[in-house]
Amino acid sequence: MLTVFIPKERRPGELRVAATPETTKRYVKAGANVLLERGAGLGSNLSDEAYLQAGAQLVDGKAEDWGRADLVLKVGALLPNDALGGHEAEALREGAAVLGLLAPHQSAETLRRLAERRVTSLAMELVPRISRAQKMDALSSQASIAGYKAVLVAAASLGKYMPLLMTAAGTVQPAKVVVMGAGVAGLQAIATARRLGATVEVSDIRPAVKEQVQSLGGRFIELPMEEGGEGEGGYAKEVSADFLRRQQEVIADKVAAADIVITTALVPGKAAPRLLTRAMVERMRPGAVVVDLAVEQGGNCELSVLGKEILHGGVRIIGNEHLVSSVAEDASMLYARNVAEVVALITAGGSLDLSDEIAQAMLLTEGGELRFGRQLAQVAVNK
Repeated sequence: MLTVFIPKERRPGELRVAATPETTKRYVKAGANVLLERGAGLGSNLSDEAYLQAGAQLVDGKAEDWGRADLVLKVGALLPNDALGGHEAEALREGAAVLGLLAPHQSAETLRRLAERRVTSLAMELVPRISRAQKMDALSSQASIAGYKAVLVAAASLGKYMPLLMTAAGTVQPAKVVVMGAGVAGLQAIATARRLGATVEVSDIRPAVKEQVQSLGGRFIELPMEEGGEGEGGYAKEVSADFLRRQQEVIADKVAAADIVITTALVPGKAAPRLLTRAMVERMRPGAVVVDLAVEQGGNCELSVLGKEILHGGVRIIGNEHLVSSVAEDASMLYARNVAEVVALITAGGSLDLSDEIAQAMLLTEGGELRFGRQLAQVAVNK
């Protein structure tokens, strides 16, 4: 019988959980023994009692609980854990597996530990963007929430209405929103801002997203496209410094006139591209708001500070890395379903089977070896 363990997340501000009572029932029905650390779901308003009713066994999250697991389900990366007296990677037994948003590009030392302990690790970030893996795409499910919440946070911080209003005292013009990056987060930001009545202009280095932007009521900002920005799997790719400079020149006037700027541009495995410079922010009007969704990877805005909300020349710049977690109920529900689809794929025969191309794409470590190709050079450099 497969033993699945769901620990409580230790990262400060992280309220999500990797399994819900709904997905716990799926695991139990499939014949798994499910262990849940007490309180793991409380941040998502999921009680221990609900998990008990779903068939889980409550445990304290001590080293022996981690050591019993064949498969550990996580939201975020493996971290030092006071309850274990050490690192979570060290608590996994040899031959066990761990699945989660493991931040492979930023976790060279953790990957080394996992390989040394012969632990199999799979990153939800690396689910390939193919049609049969759509139900497993955690990056998309969580990014959509981030885009939605970014607009609400910006609107709450803005000292004016979002929609056009005609009143007896006069007409209130709609807020002007600029969204930088039209991936999943950006598209949800566009849709949310439009529903609130704002006008929205959108910048992206991928011409293919223009129709999607327009279908949501946004205006696409045309950029000089001598250099393509479409990367593998539909993601944006890293472009040259000269291209970024020309992009900034085109959108500088748009940003200067904006009430809200939301930046969402990310390149897998790279520092976030710098789209919003100090000079551009200093042209914005006092009272304007910037929400930087790329702040964990260095930020799209030159002035963003991770975990901080700052004022610069009257412009409020929000670098909140926990926007998704602030919608923890739905974020956990969607993430847990993404995880459950992966678990169903890799345990279909009752034991761990990583032969499918989706599992192969997600592998970080297996059998004592590093399998994540792009990570190998970083690990070597960090030795």
